[in-house]
Amino acid sequence: MTFSSKQRAQTYQEMKQNELDMLVIGGGITGAGIALDAALRGLKVAVVEMQDFAAGTSSRSTKLVHGGLRYLKQFEVKMVAEVGKEREIVYENGPHVTTPEWMMLPFYQKGTFGPFTTNVGLRVYDFLAGVKKSERRKMFNRQEAVRREPLLKDDGLKGAGYYVEYRTDDARLTMEVMKKAVEKGALSLNYAKVSNLLYDNGRVTGVEVIDQLTDEVHEIKAKYIVNAAGPWVDTIREKDHSKKGKTLQLTKGIHLVFDQSTFPLKQAIYFDTPDGRMVFAVPREGKAYVGTTDTVYQGDIAHPTMTEADRDYVIEAIHFMFPNLGITADDVESSWAGLRPLIHEEGKDPSEISRKDEIFESDSGLISIAGGKLTGYRKMAEDVVNVIRDKMVKAEQKVFYPSDTKHLPISGGDVGGSKGFKEYKKEQIAKGVELGLTEEVAALLVQRYGSNVPFVYEYYKETKEQESTLSPVTSAMLQYGIEHEATCKPVDFFIRRTGALFFDINWVKQEKEAVINEMQQIFGWTDQVKEAYTKELDQLLYEAVHPTK
Repeated sequence: MTFSSKQRAQTYQEMKQNELDMLVIGGGITGAGIALDAALRGLKVAVVEMQDFAAGTSSRSTKLVHGGLRYLKQFEVKMVAEVGKEREIVYENGPHVTTPEWMMLPFYQKGTFGPFTTNVGLRVYDFLAGVKKSERRKMFNRQEAVRREPLLKDDGLKGAGYYVEYRTDDARLTMEVMKKAVEKGALSLNYAKVSNLLYDNGRVTGVEVIDQLTDEVHEIKAKYIVNAAGPWVDTIREKDHSKKGKTLQLTKGIHLVFDQSTFPLKQAIYFDTPDGRMVFAVPREGKAYVGTTDTVYQGDIAHPTMTEADRDYVIEAIHFMFPNLGITADDVESSWAGLRPLIHEEGKDPSEISRKDEIFESDSGLISIAGGKLTGYRKMAEDVVNVIRDKMVKAEQKVFYPSDTKHLPISGGDVGGSKGFKEYKKEQIAKGVELGLTEEVAALLVQRYGSNVPFVYEYYKETKEQESTLSPVTSAMLQYGIEHEATCKPVDFFIRRTGALFFDINWVKQEKEAVINEMQQIFGWTDQVKEAYTKELDQLLYEAVHPTK
């Protein structure tokens, strides 16, 4: 199976010609997980996503596959246990996109946490989440906490808890899961927007899709339709006239990115703010990012932006925990804003609403999945496919393969787990250096593409011998993105495939013109289309630094 953006017409044909068992609306982490689980069990499954894969919530999270320590505060014991164990599975199946990150939780006189509650909380957490021995919590005294992070507020500091979170590239994690689903036989398209649901005798039997790149309309039929549209779940339920009972409450979270030269953070920190919210500060690739906010959101779902109030809130939080830094709004290098699709609970503050997921089934047979967390995507997928499996077994005595996503490396993850990846990384970096790459660039490519890096190296070798305005490395990543990762637009490449708009914004500014020209040649865009895509990228570059009122 190919996953090239040059093959879109062919993929539409296959979706229409095959008798699909299941069609998934939404190409975020949940939709990707469902597609993979369904394909492994022998179902004919297709996914349609109206934007790019992971363009909604799945590229705008705190980028942590975290065990939900804060859910202990809400006594959601079962959730902590399940999500904690899932982290390990996500890590072992894709060690190139997920990395353990030691997190320090400082405690202060009169703070929310004291040494006792922190110690007990982290101990319970270790136990519930089945944390392996080498990653169990430690406790530090004041001196040790300051030694590990000299920027911490000194006043009233009593010590710190130390525990492991897992850092991820959320959009690439989604991409790798989706690529694995396609490899296992799923059909998947981005920029394919569901405009209508199709019915037969009151049962939902398909969707009408408008291609966002060509305006063509397609009808795709399937036995079961799954609504995994994240923040748009209720939009689809409205089309089905089944939005009743529990509904979504969208909340917005933003993150700010700083260069390490401005914010030389050595150690990831999880701290509580004066108003009782928890905030992460995480070092990553020469940057430090800080978030998040939690405000009820009612604007354009496809385009949440950072407001001045959001930005100032996070900067205040930085002043509170790192008072000697003197960070100002001018130091913000980039930012992102994302939405959490939570299940509405009467009278609850957004930050207290459960992150649990739920499956709803409407009278027409539309199956919707809402809520949930990035970390729990695999279990959520399993639950959804189980619902459909039970129906199909009953209706047509269909035989299913067992689901085994637990032990299946995602795309790029064929490296022998986290232990094997260390060795694999060394070997592949050496190969990259032989090809003429610097050790730093080779390491970045291996970490980004995992066991798919040999493809990228091949493109690099080819490009090095050709005349191009693009640097050979950029060209290799772009070609791989188009041929193997369904990259359609400049924003797909600069945000979801490389994360560069957030973590290397200057590189985006430097390379964008050459990348756009190259893409115009590859896809044969008119100047008008090229201009529209350039504007779209420029707008996002602007919004990353300039808040809305």
